[in-house]
Amino acid sequence: MINREALIAEINFKATRSSGSGGQHVNKVASKIELVFNIPESLFLNDEEKERLINKLSSRLTKENVLILQCDESRSQYKNKELAIERFINIIKEGLKVKKKRVPTKIPLRVIKKRIKDKRNLSDKKSIRKKPDLE
Repeated sequence: MINREALIAEINFKATRSSGSGGQHVNKVASKIELVFNIPESLFLNDEEKERLINKLSSRLTKENVLILQCDESRSQYKNKELAIERFINIIKEGLKVKKKRVPTKIPLRVIKKRIKDKRNLSDKKSIRKKPDLE
């Protein structure tokens, strides 16, 4: 299980002005939150977990394997910070999941025999519908 507090302690936050409409409020308040998490320098994650995250999140990481998330959904900096943390925790949880290896199952003999019997029945039915060979 993931220790939220240990992960959150390794995150760096940066507040900037949010873009888009909002009038004067947007121009004077830094409500947009940028969450930065450096995977290689993490003390909480072991080497195997770091490698797994780097592989699974490769499209979301910078060249230095740093995860950057931005949130400017709310006008409140605190709310944006909470949303960014939740999103971050979910991304890390999904990235650390190990897929179960698929174990192929054997097709039962009864199923194979039924398929062959059905094919034979369909073939016989179609052969009956053919025009008779008069030669």
